[in-house]
Amino acid sequence: MSSRQFFRRGPNHRDQQPVTFADVRRKFGFRSISIGRWVTQAERDRAAALFYDALADLMSILQGPELLISLRQTLSFQYGIGGRPGMLAFYEPATRTFSLAKNAGPGSIAHEWFHALDHYLADKAFSDASGTMYASEAWLRDATPVPHPLNDRLFACFKSIMLDEMGENPSELFRISCRADEANGCVYYSDPAELCARAFEAFVQDASINNNFLVSGTKATDEARMGLYPCGRHRERINSAFREYFSCLGRALQQSAQPSEHKSGAHLIS
Repeated sequence: MSSRQFFRRGPNHRDQQPVTFADVRRKFGFRSISIGRWVTQAERDRAAALFYDALADLMSILQGPELLISLRQTLSFQYGIGGRPGMLAFYEPATRTFSLAKNAGPGSIAHEWFHALDHYLADKAFSDASGTMYASEAWLRDATPVPHPLNDRLFACFKSIMLDEMGENPSELFRISCRADEANGCVYYSDPAELCARAFEAFVQDASINNNFLVSGTKATDEARMGLYPCGRHRERINSAFREYFSCLGRALQQSAQPSEHKSGAHLIS
């Protein structure tokens, strides 16, 4: 990653001042940040600035406070540590950690962060979701929902991704994903958590803030051409559902940070 350039168009979050991963942790409230021993100091310094801007951009796109990014300080982050064969980045539910490879993770941040959110919300949105379940999976499996207006908006996101416009049959995105899995002999693209993470990527990439260190690949890649990312009217419908959800979530979180204000909805991310 040391020599690769990343396109970014967005607000100036730090007046071009240098930042460290300690600054990233303090800014967003991550539970912990760990850096691999093979990451040089120069690579660490450059990566810290890129991550700081990417996460600040994500916060702006989602219209939420810093505690949204760290999921109320429950989320940990690793850079250049471990890894899994063939995987650029991954989220580990058991430790609530998202990890990016040293030289292959950029562009995957939005995808992995949504996995973390999806997992975090499962037991806030459903009363009988297991600790390993994601909210998107729980919704598809008809788990018992926790009644709340914010949950209704979250479920509307899942519905817009996985069902057609009438809400009665699988969406074209879901059907194409199933066909890809059949061809590959495994379940991956059609997994609800993966479907929703790719839809979230598309939503983030369509924002007025552009940062291909945060997200890339939803428009001009082989996967996009195969239809494994939302497109056309379906993409617009999904984006609208995400905008509504995150706008309402951001307002609820801002209220929860003010003790004198009514904290309706704050429990969903507490």
